[in-house]
Amino acid sequence: MKNTLTQIRVRYGETDQMGIVYYGNYAQYLEQGRTEWLRELGFSYKWMEANDVHLPVVHLSIDYKLPAFYDDLLTVKTTLKQLPTVKIEFYYEIYNESKQLLITATTVLVFVNSTTKKLMKAPQYLLEKLS
Repeated sequence: MKNTLTQIRVRYGETDQMGIVYYGNYAQYLEQGRTEWLRELGFSYKWMEANDVHLPVVHLSIDYKLPAFYDDLLTVKTTLKQLPTVKIEFYYEIYNESKQLLITATTVLVFVNSTTKKLMKAPQYLLEKLS
């Protein structure tokens, strides 16, 4: 399935007193990976929201293997797990500059019509780009 690589530099404010990335910040790194994944397809969250599609996260799972530190340059590999239906699932790997695997993660998001607030099928324009 389609994947993308996104680089992120760890900022000082994302670390704890030991200079290690605070565990909760990884969710933001995953979000950045997802938004860049969509952007590479030709869409943005902003554009999708303007076209009545919201994508709330309904599941997040992270396995921490090694820490990231202040000023590390991280690479987020974002991979679509399968063709979307009413949900879209991603698998992630984050590496440091030494190519060490720091975390693996998965997220599940659902497509919601922003007007009706009801679940909807994946938009046709997205499915067309993925086929």
